[in-house]
Amino acid sequence: MIDYISLLKQNDLKATIQRTNILKSINRAGHINIDDIYDDLKKSYPTLSLATIYKNIILMLEQNVIIEVPINGKKSKYELKKDEHIHLICKSCGNIEDRELDSYCNIDIENFKIVSKQINLYGLCKNCQ
Repeated sequence: MIDYISLLKQNDLKATIQRTNILKSINRAGHINIDDIYDDLKKSYPTLSLATIYKNIILMLEQNVIIEVPINGKKSKYELKKDEHIHLICKSCGNIEDRELDSYCNIDIENFKIVSKQINLYGLCKNCQ
């Protein structure tokens, strides 16, 4: 089980109820957009605003607690920061599957230091083929 309070503190963020619950929602889903986070949390926290979720998502992105996964033509989804990996994104249903980042994805570019990678491959998942 993930210790959300420690995760936030390790990244110089105060461990608020809003942040820990946003992280729990993201972790449960694996990959989730802001609207779905809001729908998930407003059941337990009806006074929580969408603006609060946006503000905290931006802050946690800046502190590298979570990662944004852009989806062509749809709202971005978010996931907890973990080892670098490839995203297989279904263009039909929007499902995202993580795959290990193989050594063939290591690129050496002269005069450019790569500090992080995000590889998103778009196609059709098994259910949508």
